[in-house]
Amino acid sequence: MSPRHNRPRGGASPTPSTGGGDSPDRYGLQRTESWQGEEWLVRQVSGASAQGKRYRCPGCDQEIPSGVPHVVAWPDYGGVDDRRHWHKACWNAKDRRTTQVQRSRNAPRH
Repeated sequence: MSPRHNRPRGGASPTPSTGGGDSPDRYGLQRTESWQGEEWLVRQVSGASAQGKRYRCPGCDQEIPSGVPHVVAWPDYGGVDDRRHWHKACWNAKDRRTTQVQRSRNAPRH
């Protein structure tokens, strides 16, 4: 008996959608979202692909430990330097957050 092959037989190959929804990407699903009047590219990062790396979430200013699933977002016009790594909950709550100055308890208030 020959081994089983789980490959499509003939027909057209599937093409990724280029609309505003989810589209397959080399690193996972990527989508476009509007935020602050700009279009943002958003990509889910699995915990397995985040091994050995630590990032600081701009939403809560806390560290994202190695191996934790999170979201990478950057402006549509931006490049590699504009990517930011967010906790999933922080990215989902970005519209409810206000911009606050982060300072220590004993820092002077100017």
